[in-house]
Amino acid sequence: MTKRVFKRKVYDQLLKWKNGRKGDSAVLVQGARRIGKSTIVKEFAEKEYQSYILIDFSSCTPETFNLFNDISNLDYLFMRLQLIYNVTLKERQSVIIFDEVQKQPLARQAIKHLVADHRYDYIETGSLISIRKNVKDIIIPSEETRINMYPMDYEEFRWALGDTTTIPLLRSIIENPMPLGDAAHRKLLRDFRLYLLVGGMPQSVNKYIDTNNLSIVDAQKREILDLYDSDFYKIDESGVLSTLFNAIPAELNKNTSRYQVSSVIKDGKTDRIMDQIAALRESMIVNMAYHVTDPNAGLAYHKDLNRYKMFIGDTGLFVTLAFRDKDFTENLIYQKLWNDKLSADFGYLYENAVAQMLRASGNELYYYTFPTEKGNHNYEVDFLLSRKDKICPIEVKSSGYKTHASLDAFSQKFSNRISKKYLIYSKDIKVEPGIIYLPFYMAMLL
Repeated sequence: MTKRVFKRKVYDQLLKWKNGRKGDSAVLVQGARRIGKSTIVKEFAEKEYQSYILIDFSSCTPETFNLFNDISNLDYLFMRLQLIYNVTLKERQSVIIFDEVQKQPLARQAIKHLVADHRYDYIETGSLISIRKNVKDIIIPSEETRINMYPMDYEEFRWALGDTTTIPLLRSIIENPMPLGDAAHRKLLRDFRLYLLVGGMPQSVNKYIDTNNLSIVDAQKREILDLYDSDFYKIDESGVLSTLFNAIPAELNKNTSRYQVSSVIKDGKTDRIMDQIAALRESMIVNMAYHVTDPNAGLAYHKDLNRYKMFIGDTGLFVTLAFRDKDFTENLIYQKLWNDKLSADFGYLYENAVAQMLRASGNELYYYTFPTEKGNHNYEVDFLLSRKDKICPIEVKSSGYKTHASLDAFSQKFSNRISKKYLIYSKDIKVEPGIIYLPFYMAMLL
């Protein structure tokens, strides 16, 4: 397999940290496993510093690992590291990378003293599902800037395929939306469906570029899901964590107003498994969307921690997880989705993709449900975005876009709080009085 280093937006965030903080803090790049943290950090070190040392705590020698048990003599520490890695460190021109820092909590604790020493810069990478477990006995350094990293977003995916034009063009018209035309829209939507299938895990994207074979890509995604399952069992031998994760597609398919723990875990209630839910949230393998009790500016003040939905953090992994019980060859989902023949029953695939795109763009995820006038069912606004002192409600439609009862009822109920209203769907851009229709591939621009 060809080794590629994909262009990632987190690079610019690292550059801003380096130039802005000038060594007065370390930076922790945190995110799920297999999203490319180590690769991009190594590339950054190679390009932006005169020399670097990368310590991978998942595979380093016991000698290196144990160096951080005692950091009372930093001169000795730096001398040993330079000898072990055969690298000359240069003051204020070198960086030391703590890769998989969750494996050696004492190295993370040492950041306070290393930053105060100020000789070198420090970059940490870690997978939060393990970090959370391994910090209970250490002092978390305050001299630590945190950067969240996610799977490749849709623009990064287009970059990987050599397309640097599409997203800037779409971005240029988002403030003044206008139809793209049938031919252009069909091509853009087909391109987006490829992203749904492949996803944004660098290994999956690399496999697709190498082979152009979705069966091989699917096998790669299954390996990643198996790795996640293994991680879940390491921190929760009961299997509850794994069960909660694997049930996400089924729970979304029910089209209920929340993730129903009791339907997944026997005698399970949210308040009894708060630790497992917190572990899933902090792993960044899932994206949490919280119901709000009052849809108003400052959504975080009104979120209900006991009422939420869970989405898979990567759309490609979601597709594979949803049909994991079948071999790729027995499963027509790829062909149907690629050819836009997916039945309306699978509209939750698009909802998960929109959740990922909104989250990768820096938005927290919130939604709102409220009863109809007759009280026989609920209206639901899929996502709410806070913009200045207003909110933007979003409804996601995989079919039946001509009706948007929930969005209409919400608009009538909270008209004075709304900035813009969006319906995300499979058709071309359209603007009607009071509502903007955007195709799925433009959700990342909101």
